[in-house]
Amino acid sequence: MADTPAVAPELLALRGRIDAVDRELLALLNRRATLALEVGDIKKREGSVVFRPEREAQVIDGLKAINPGPLQSTSVAPIWREIMSACRALETPTRVAYLGPAGTFSEEAALGFFGASIVRVPCASIDEVMHAATSGAADFGVVPVENSTEGVVARSLDLFLTTPLFIIGETNLMVRHNLLRREDSLNGIEAICAHPQALAQCHRWLSHHLPEVERRPVASNAEGARLAGLDGRLAAIAGQRAAGEYGLHVVAPAVQDDPHNRTRFAIVTHPQRHPAPKASGHDCTSLVVSVTNRPGAVHDMLVPLKNHGVSMTRFESRPARSGQWEYYFYIDIEGHPDEPRVNAALKELRGVCAFFKILGTYPIDIH
Repeated sequence: MADTPAVAPELLALRGRIDAVDRELLALLNRRATLALEVGDIKKREGSVVFRPEREAQVIDGLKAINPGPLQSTSVAPIWREIMSACRALETPTRVAYLGPAGTFSEEAALGFFGASIVRVPCASIDEVMHAATSGAADFGVVPVENSTEGVVARSLDLFLTTPLFIIGETNLMVRHNLLRREDSLNGIEAICAHPQALAQCHRWLSHHLPEVERRPVASNAEGARLAGLDGRLAAIAGQRAAGEYGLHVVAPAVQDDPHNRTRFAIVTHPQRHPAPKASGHDCTSLVVSVTNRPGAVHDMLVPLKNHGVSMTRFESRPARSGQWEYYFYIDIEGHPDEPRVNAALKELRGVCAFFKILGTYPIDIH
């Protein structure tokens, strides 16, 4: 038996100092948790909510601004989200609905936004996510709204029209698709199971490498991974989390056509259970509008934004399904309705629209 290599005294000393710092960190985190519990008691007496996305955004932005390094500022946000998530869980459990089962990108987005100290509510469809958040089965829902390759997620946009939910936050996720299978081989695959958006995002790769294989749409990528784990003839397109969850090999990594493929997720809740976030200094307001079908109507709709110096960051249209060639327009603008120029623009815009609904206003990550 080979002798265990001796550890250099300098390394032992550094490890000892790291252990001491870890003990200090643990003590400080428990002090923070104690203060959070005191804040929670005050909130309960006042009847205010536990989760305030604008407050958490301000905390993280402030820490990034004073970070002296060598810890990278990009690492500050995920670390403090987990700290705040753990402290929040001491006050009350946060129930978050998302497109399941375990291992989906929606689950990853939920954990990235809220931290791991949540009650997970996986749902079989986007409709079920919205229903859970509407009915109170979940405090919040996480739904995909836009992909950098395939554009908007139409079902999510359509449901914003018919539910009372509003957006209180957003998160963007780098989406890396992998071909997963029980067998570590491309041979013998009869069908590839994945969400239709994922199949579309990997179209070129699949056409080149597996042109004869059936592409089978399922409710989510994780559901495809679950099915592939049960049947060796099937493969799935999903993330690394799903591979670990269902015991699958990554037969081919990064099979998405766009190496910079990203998906944007909206965080939704019911206005009776959670107030709209206050202005944080870097906010987005999302709305859906329609105008009468007449010459110049769309131009007139955009004039109030221009007149009041409000920037539009997103503009999408969806058929109104009225049979009259009418459309709903989904618009994102910079700013918060509490800002005078934004408030004035929205009031003027409301006056020229046949339909007007603010979908939410929320802080965005500017770093």
